[in-house]
Amino acid sequence: MPQLNPNPWFLILLFSWIIFISILPNKVMSHLFNNDTTLKSTEKPKPNPWTWPWL
Repeated sequence: MPQLNPNPWFLILLFSWIIFISILPNKVMSHLFNNDTTLKSTEKPKPNPWTWPWL
């Protein structure tokens, strides 16, 4: 059964993982993300009291 011969398939698997581990993280991390998590100000907004009209 040729499927059980690991010689050609193991090298393909090994090289594909080397490519995934070495090249793809650099390409993914090079993108700029739009959701910037830095706060614009350190001052907390004051909550407005909620007036209940039926009380």
